[in-house]
Amino acid sequence: MADLLVRDVRLVPLDDAPGASTEPVDVLVRDGVVTAVGDEAQDRAGATSGGAVPELDGQGRWAVPGLWDQHVHMTQWGLVRARLDTSGTASAHEVLDRVAARLAEGVGATGVLVGYGHRSGRWPQPATVAALDAVVGDVPVALISGDAHHGWLSSAALRLLGGPQVEGVVSEGEWFPLYDRLRELPGASEEAEHAVAGAVADALARGIVGIVDLEFGRPWEQWRARTAGSTPPLRVRTGVYPEGLDDVLAAGARTGDPVRATDGLVALGPFKVITDGSLNTRTAWCCQPYADAAELTHPSGAPNVPADQLVELLRRATEGGLHAALHAIGDAACAAVLDAFEATGATGSVEHAQLIDLADLPRWARLPVRASVQPAHLLDDRPVTEQCWPDRTHRSFALRSMLDAGIELALGSDAPVAALDPWLAMATAVHRGPVDGPSWHPEQQLSPREALAASVDGRRVAPGAPGDLVLLDVDPLGPPGAGSAELASVLLGMSVSATVLDGSVVHGG
Repeated sequence: MADLLVRDVRLVPLDDAPGASTEPVDVLVRDGVVTAVGDEAQDRAGATSGGAVPELDGQGRWAVPGLWDQHVHMTQWGLVRARLDTSGTASAHEVLDRVAARLAEGVGATGVLVGYGHRSGRWPQPATVAALDAVVGDVPVALISGDAHHGWLSSAALRLLGGPQVEGVVSEGEWFPLYDRLRELPGASEEAEHAVAGAVADALARGIVGIVDLEFGRPWEQWRARTAGSTPPLRVRTGVYPEGLDDVLAAGARTGDPVRATDGLVALGPFKVITDGSLNTRTAWCCQPYADAAELTHPSGAPNVPADQLVELLRRATEGGLHAALHAIGDAACAAVLDAFEATGATGSVEHAQLIDLADLPRWARLPVRASVQPAHLLDDRPVTEQCWPDRTHRSFALRSMLDAGIELALGSDAPVAALDPWLAMATAVHRGPVDGPSWHPEQQLSPREALAASVDGRRVAPGAPGDLVLLDVDPLGPPGAGSAELASVLLGMSVSATVLDGSVVHGG
C-alpha cells in the first residue's frame, strides 16, 4: 500500500446524475485508500508529516476506478499464448491442417501438442479420434474447444491423461479433469507461470486491477507463489469447486478472507458449480429442444448436477460463509440455479446467463444475486445461436432486460473463451456486434456508462474506496448523440495512460 496524489483528472460520472461535474480534480491516496477528492486532496497531501507525497500528473485525462474482470481462468488464458490457435476454423479438416503444420515445427517442452479455440457447433462433419490419429500418429495431441467445454484428443493423449475410450470428443464432466491434468505435464507449470506473468502485465495495461480467477484446482496456492515471485501485482479472488469444498470448509475459510502471504491482494472468492454445459457442445440445459436436435442424446441439453444435490452443495457452502458462482447457460439451468438460490438464501452470481426466460427476471431481481455476464461471447456465438435457438435469440445475452429488471450486472470475459479485455466486453455490450456491422437485437444494448459501471466491481473514486484508478486519454462515454457503433469504436480504441493499484503506479505514468 502506498501514498499518491493524482493531479488534474476528470472523473467519469458512472451514475446517472445529470449535470455531474467533469472539471479536473485531484485525488489523494493514503496507505492504498482514497482519502480525499477535490480541493481537500492537495491540502491534505501538503499536511503529510512523512515528507512529500509522490504525484502523478493526470494532465486533464479521464479517470475511472480500477477495472475488474469477474470471470477468468488465468492459467488457461496465459497458456493460450503458447498454444496452437484453432479458432476461426470451419471444419475438422481445417483444424487437422493446422495440427500437421505445427507438428512439422515440433511439439514443445511438455511433449504434448495443445491447441485451443475451435468451435465445432456448425462443422459439417464431427471431430473423431480416428481422424486425429491419422494425422498425428502416436503424438499426444489435445485440442481444446473455444468454449473450453470439450477436448478433441488423440489416442496417445487419451492414454497419457487417463481419458475414456471415445470415438469423438470428450465433453463436460469427463473432460474437465483431463483439462486440469494438462497443467501437471512435465514443464507445463514453468510454461504456465511465465505466460501468466505476461498476461497480468497486459491486463494492467488495459486498466484491469482485479479478477475473479475461477481456475480449476487450488488457485489460491498459485497466487501465493505468484505474489512472492516476479508476477506483477493484481487483486484476485480465487474460486472453489465442489471437489475442494470439504478442505475449504474444514479450514474455516470464508469468501473475502485474505490469502496469507499475498500482501492483502488475494482473497478467497466464490464457490463455483458448473450446472450445465455450453451452447456449442449442445449441452446447455434448455426448456425447449435445440432446433437441430435430431441426433442429440439430450435434445434440450441436460443438467450436470441434480437439483437436490445442487441445493445441498449450496447450503453447505452458504453455511460455511461462501458466496456462490453458479454456471448456467441454458434457460432451464438458469431457472434451476435461481431455485437453488431461493431455497438456500445464498448470495452470489449466475455465471453466463446466456439464455434466460424473461419471466424469471422479477424473482431474480428479488435475490442478492448478480448476473456475471460475458458480452464478447456474442461475437462468436451469434451464428450457432441462430442455428440452435432461432426462436430464442431475443432473450440471448439479454443484458438490457436484466438491467431494467433491477439485476446487478458484472462484466467479464471467461478468458480464454474471450480475450481478457474489458474494453472489448464493454464495446460488445454497447453495440452487440462488430463495429463494421449491424447490432444484433439492439433492444438489448447497454449505454457506455452502464457497461463501464458494470466493469468496476461496484466501486467509485471516492473517499474510503481502494486506491485503484485508471487514467484514460479520451472520454469513455463517447461523444453526445453518437450511435452504438461509434460509441463501441471509442471503447475498442481506448488508450490507458496509467493504472494505479493500491496507490502504486503499475502501468504507464
